[in-house]
Amino acid sequence: MPTIDIHAHWYPEEWLRLLEKDGPKEGAKLERSAKGYTVRTERITNAFDDEFVSLDLRLQGMRRQGVDMHALSLTTPMVYWASAGLGLALSQAYNDAASAAHLHHPEKFVGLAMLPMQDPGLALSELERCAGLPGMRGVYVATNVNGIELDEKRFWNVYAKAEELGWAVYLHPVDTIGRERTTRYYLKNLLGNPYDTGVAAASLVFGGVLDAFPKLEINLPHAGGAFPWMIGRLDQGTKVRPELKHMREMSRLPSDYLRRFSYDTIGHDDRINTGLVRLVGADRVLLGSDYCFDMGLTDPVATVSRIEGLSDAERSQIKGGTAAKLLRL
Repeated sequence: MPTIDIHAHWYPEEWLRLLEKDGPKEGAKLERSAKGYTVRTERITNAFDDEFVSLDLRLQGMRRQGVDMHALSLTTPMVYWASAGLGLALSQAYNDAASAAHLHHPEKFVGLAMLPMQDPGLALSELERCAGLPGMRGVYVATNVNGIELDEKRFWNVYAKAEELGWAVYLHPVDTIGRERTTRYYLKNLLGNPYDTGVAAASLVFGGVLDAFPKLEINLPHAGGAFPWMIGRLDQGTKVRPELKHMREMSRLPSDYLRRFSYDTIGHDDRINTGLVRLVGADRVLLGSDYCFDMGLTDPVATVSRIEGLSDAERSQIKGGTAAKLLRL
């Protein structure tokens, strides 16, 4: 069974060139230096080096980490900051490049499609186009779309198409909750990312998305963010709060949905990863690294090896077996 990293970020040169060319008229710019790259939009800044861009350097990094395949994904700032037209063009540039990477290295790379979710109609069209691109195996969506929660009905046609294709939706934070209070100490990432994932997951549960699309797979990053660890509080609220009366009428608790999600291993604490497996089962946990940010895992395979109480078959599931099923390899 190949070892598959489900959480591995990539900025194709084609995407960077398009942002560099057309981004400035919409308040974004790309800065290049000897140290690497910085992308700036009006609200978001992200810096990265050549290892995020060069496939040759990435292949070296994969060998170093003992990883056989990356599911390639675009990350911050994604494309929602742009107009619908530029967001579509940036999405197409990324998706075409990811497909080309797969064609050049079919055993090493598959792609997770970026969509211009700020215009759900265009997002649906691009998803339909991506279904015909070699090597595309899932959808990548931020945990909110310019402040709009993921249970909004405007997004449901995208979910319906993903379910029809059998493609999982992989979530990732970009512009996170609590922005005003997390500017210091890198809290926008340390706490903002897991909190935003928790809000997204709870919105999908309480907003009826998982009930409307019972076969839709959704992957939560960073060991599920806040969602699995607040599940008791979410259950209690469902039992007593009038805002959640609709959940009681269905006789469903948020904990009933824990296994509707899958989760990566970026918990940054062996106790967290061990607890996650005990909570949701080894078959719902996938190896991830956040490649290759400093907040990621430098040895993701060793992280899986340290999870307590697993059989060899369960470790194999986490390292690649479950990912292979979700990616339909």
